[in-house]
Amino acid sequence: MDMKIFLAELIGTAMLVMLGDGVCCNISLNKSGMKGGNTVHIGIGWGLAVLLPAFCFGAASGAHFNPSVTIALAVNGSVSWSLVPCYIIAQLLGGFIGAAILIVMYNDQLKATPEAAVKRGCFCTGPSSRNTVLNFLSECICGFFLMFTILGIGQVVDCSDVGGKFLVFALIMSIGLSFGGLTGYAMNAARDTAPRLAYALLCPGERDADWGYAWIPALAPIVGTVLAALLYGGLISAGVFH
Repeated sequence: MDMKIFLAELIGTAMLVMLGDGVCCNISLNKSGMKGGNTVHIGIGWGLAVLLPAFCFGAASGAHFNPSVTIALAVNGSVSWSLVPCYIIAQLLGGFIGAAILIVMYNDQLKATPEAAVKRGCFCTGPSSRNTVLNFLSECICGFFLMFTILGIGQVVDCSDVGGKFLVFALIMSIGLSFGGLTGYAMNAARDTAPRLAYALLCPGERDADWGYAWIPALAPIVGTVLAALLYGGLISAGVFH
C-alpha cells in the first residue's frame, strides 16, 4: 500500500464529492438559500469540483479520483496494476466520506425535502429515460470522452501543468452540458456508487437508492475509458499522435 497515493486519492476524492454533490444539494434541497439554480450552475460546479483537488494532489497521485481512469491508465501501462487496488479503495472510501460529511452539513435541508428521488439525485445519478442499452451507452461514451481527452491533452504543444488542469475543467463542463441530461454523466463509481451507499445508509427520511440501476454508472464508464485508452494507443502506433 502506497500511503502517499492512498491519502492523496482519498482526500482528493472526498473533496471532489463534497464540492460536486454539494452543488446538487445546494440547488435542489428545500430550505437551501440557493435552491433553484440551473444546469449551468451544476456544470460549472462539477468542473471546479474536479479542478481544485487536482491542483492539490496532482503531483502526489496523478489526481485520478476515479476507478475508471485508474483502470484505463493501468491498461495502457501508465500505472502499475499492483497500485490499482490502492487507488480504487482510496477513491471509493473518499467518495463515501465526502458524501457522509455532506449529509451532516445538509441535514436540515435533507429532512425538509420529502422526495426520496430528489435527495438521491444529490448524491448519485439516474437516467432521465430508463433504457438499459441506451443508459449504458451514454455512460460509456461519457467515459470515453473523459479518458480520450485527458490523454489527448498531451498533444497540446507546450501545455503547462496548470493549463492542462484547466482543460480538464473545460472537459467536465463540456461533457455535462452535452450529455448530462441523459444519465447525469457519472463517469465514476467513486462519485456515484460510494455516495449512493452513503445516501442509502445515512440520509434522513425516506430513501430509495435505486440499486437496480447502480451497476450502469459503475461499469459502463470503465468500458468507455478502456476503449479510449486502447484507441489512443493505437493512434500513437499509427503515427497520428506522438
